[in-house]
Amino acid sequence: MTAPVLLSQIRGHGPLPKHIAIIMDGNGRWARERMLPRPMGHRQGMKAVREVVEGAIEAGVEVLSLFAFSQENWQRPATEIGALMSLLEEYIQREADELEAQGVRVQMLGDLDRLAPQARAAVDRVMAQTAKNSTLVLNLFISYGSRAEIVRAARRIAEEVAAGTLRPNQVDEAAISSRLFTAGGPDPDLLIRTSGERRISNFLLWQLAYTELHISPVLWPDFTRANLCEAILDYQTRDRRFGRVSV
Repeated sequence: MTAPVLLSQIRGHGPLPKHIAIIMDGNGRWARERMLPRPMGHRQGMKAVREVVEGAIEAGVEVLSLFAFSQENWQRPATEIGALMSLLEEYIQREADELEAQGVRVQMLGDLDRLAPQARAAVDRVMAQTAKNSTLVLNLFISYGSRAEIVRAARRIAEEVAAGTLRPNQVDEAAISSRLFTAGGPDPDLLIRTSGERRISNFLLWQLAYTELHISPVLWPDFTRANLCEAILDYQTRDRRFGRVSV
């Protein structure tokens, strides 16, 4: 079905996910199947990012989180890392004005200190340019690993307890959540992973505690707003009880 038809079904089908997170997987496989270099798959994947951003806005989603580059990805060949960082800068340069016009607020989350100065400058620029927008929050996770994020939060709590600014009995779920990169935002309602893989891959381990999962067989460069709508429709069939029993 086309995206407009699917959108009309979504609007009368049930509650919308306020926050959708996506593990964008399959760029390398897409390129390999076409006997192209891996960076070509990443470049094609940029088109899918625009598709899902526009699709999320059309559907009325409030927060969209995309796993763009993990801490583990720093172990890839230097040529591929260089290509990915160049694509990040190109994406920001090409899309920043359009994102601002669409009311998208961009947040780059992760260990941004590891970025090269030029990439870091581009990241800071797009966040400042879109900071006042409110139609959609777009979280792009760059140089991110969930275990490292939780360790970072735990270290901050330990430092505050040692300094006497936080009491041990004040350390609860809210205390940890407020020290994560996603502090102040809702946890994902729906996680989509493309390419058919069934792994969380160290992404938002704390925040995904009660998130609904949707595994799409589509490789990320081929993912469209129609595929996004299909995932939302799947989500709308779920009975979300958060550990409780329906009566």
